[in-house]
Amino acid sequence: MTKKLFAIPLLAAAIHNMPLLANADEYNHRYKEGDHVDLWVNKIGPYANPQEAYEYYVLPYCAPDTRHHPDNEGGSWNALKAHSIGERLGGHALRHSGHDLIYPGATPSQSGVLETCTTAPLTVDQVRLFATAAEDQWFYQMYVDDLPVWGMVGEMLPDLDAAKGEHFGNDLSHLEEAVAKHSENGGEFKAYVYTKRTLHVSYNADRIIKVDLTSEPSSLTEVKTGATLKFELDVQWAKTTTPFHSRFDRYLDHAFFKHQIHWFSIFNSFMMVLFLMGLVALILLRTLRKDYARYNLTNTATIGVTSGDVEEGESDAEEDEDGKPLMKEHQSNTPHATGVEDSGWKQVHGDVFRAPRFLPLLAAILGTGWQVVTLVMGVVLFAVAGPLHGEVHEERGEVLTAILVFYSLSSVVAGYASGSYFKLYYATTSAGRSKAASGASGVGGATQWQLTMVLTVLLLPTIMAVVLSVLNGIALIYGTIYYIPFLVLLKLFFLWVFVSVPLCILGTLLGRHAKLGGNKSQPFPCRVNAIPRPIPEDTPWYGVPANLIPFAGLLSFGSIFIELYYILTSLWNYKFYHVYGFLLGVYAILCLVVCMTTIIVVYFCLNSENYLWQWTAFYSGGSTALYVFLYSIYYFVFKTSMHGLVQTSFYFGYMMLISLGMGTLCGTLGHWAANKFVRKIFENVKVD
Repeated sequence: MTKKLFAIPLLAAAIHNMPLLANADEYNHRYKEGDHVDLWVNKIGPYANPQEAYEYYVLPYCAPDTRHHPDNEGGSWNALKAHSIGERLGGHALRHSGHDLIYPGATPSQSGVLETCTTAPLTVDQVRLFATAAEDQWFYQMYVDDLPVWGMVGEMLPDLDAAKGEHFGNDLSHLEEAVAKHSENGGEFKAYVYTKRTLHVSYNADRIIKVDLTSEPSSLTEVKTGATLKFELDVQWAKTTTPFHSRFDRYLDHAFFKHQIHWFSIFNSFMMVLFLMGLVALILLRTLRKDYARYNLTNTATIGVTSGDVEEGESDAEEDEDGKPLMKEHQSNTPHATGVEDSGWKQVHGDVFRAPRFLPLLAAILGTGWQVVTLVMGVVLFAVAGPLHGEVHEERGEVLTAILVFYSLSSVVAGYASGSYFKLYYATTSAGRSKAASGASGVGGATQWQLTMVLTVLLLPTIMAVVLSVLNGIALIYGTIYYIPFLVLLKLFFLWVFVSVPLCILGTLLGRHAKLGGNKSQPFPCRVNAIPRPIPEDTPWYGVPANLIPFAGLLSFGSIFIELYYILTSLWNYKFYHVYGFLLGVYAILCLVVCMTTIIVVYFCLNSENYLWQWTAFYSGGSTALYVFLYSIYYFVFKTSMHGLVQTSFYFGYMMLISLGMGTLCGTLGHWAANKFVRKIFENVKVD
């Protein structure tokens, strides 16, 4: 299915499960007269619960009386189609329907082919299955030439014996009115199953363009114990002039995804970016200019007083832009006598580049974050380039396969980022100082390096493995097709062990020996004091990180929540997400908003003489994940009809992973922006 990733052929060959003996026409989508066209059945389940899906023949449908019938030698009825890893992870399990479709020639001579089959007398359990399917509104999905079609299993209706006649034909309007009236009167409902379906296939020359499936209301049959059901499939072929490249357009809900409110949300987010950039420029830069003027004046005045350059009588006070005095009228030989107290963010110059707490853990998280940043950017760009290699929404599991590929290759980014970050700050730790004092060779403690590398390798895969194992166990217990088969798990394990882990270790070694700027003995603009200074306790509310972090996350979430609605609707409501240009724009806006808000938070904290900015910066950006998860709860309650243990577990399990990934991504971007900001402001100030 996913032939488009041949740009990385070795990895693609390792993770793809391309069938070797399948009919080539099924993959190049070209047929000639007399070719057999496969009709695949994919899944069946409640419409309200996308992940509570079962194999089609879990319901007692009969095998059609064709050459594929189980009694015929060589028949392919219910044979499992070969799938890629991405397809299996996406919950696809295509099996042959047993129907025998023959591609027509120049004239659709095969039009009106009727295939039938009759079930054995239904047992009590089979009747119960059909009744459950009708009551819970089960639907099924089929594929013809990779084009999906859907149909309903049955309906819960009143007794139709009286309705079938002159008032009941192919129009469901009378039936819906009868059902509504019967429901108001508190009447009893019975389970009915559609027994006749019509498959309309439109073709243009040697290509299939359009597939529709309709269920005949007049074929609704009550399911009873001991009764038999005769199922019919009428295959209708028709010619069309629609070109092949636009055959998937009918599945894309342009009215929904390209609605005016979608464009408005992008404009609104863009205006938020401009506002935040203006805020940073107007407040921070203006304030920093005053700070620089004050600090530089302090240094100049202090040097002058100490050297005796200030003569008696030259005590006129200077004022800043607001008319406030910068110097006292009487100066002395002490630094504070200049009238400008060394306070604010400059006061922590000897501690601001001190190693953060739990350095190996933060290094591993930031390394994983850069991997997620690279992964998301790579997948989005791959999807945006769809017109060049084929749209990703037209291929089952293509996005998931791309995610696996980019995740594996980006492991070297995770290793390099974590290794270089640990190397940068290790020298400021007590262990690093002791090692430097003793003159030992090497770059960092072996134990700490190993811990950083192991955490980078295991952190994200362990969390995902735990969550997916729980979901896989639930899927196995309930028998849904969303369980991950053992062979697929084995392939994923080999992909991780032989591709991801070596690349991560290689990246860590490269980061460990990388040149990080500055000089070897002093990579930071300011020296780090041996003894950390105490952090003031009487700080204003806007200097407390716990008060600022939630506001930063709220602004970041506000820039993406409209797009998040479209993404969740695509994930949980059977829509094909295809507006990847919108997604790329929102991704860029999110990055800018996270960077701006984190810089503001870190500045306020430093100005309150709180130099523990590294974790604060990460939490500031990462707090976006909290709002994403809270919004997912709102979406589950008010925007869906999901119910049951299976669907609830899958929904919140996946949303927890998405939220964690979003938090790691945003936290990493926030930390990067704060790091650039802190370095810049301390590079431009004179420190004794």
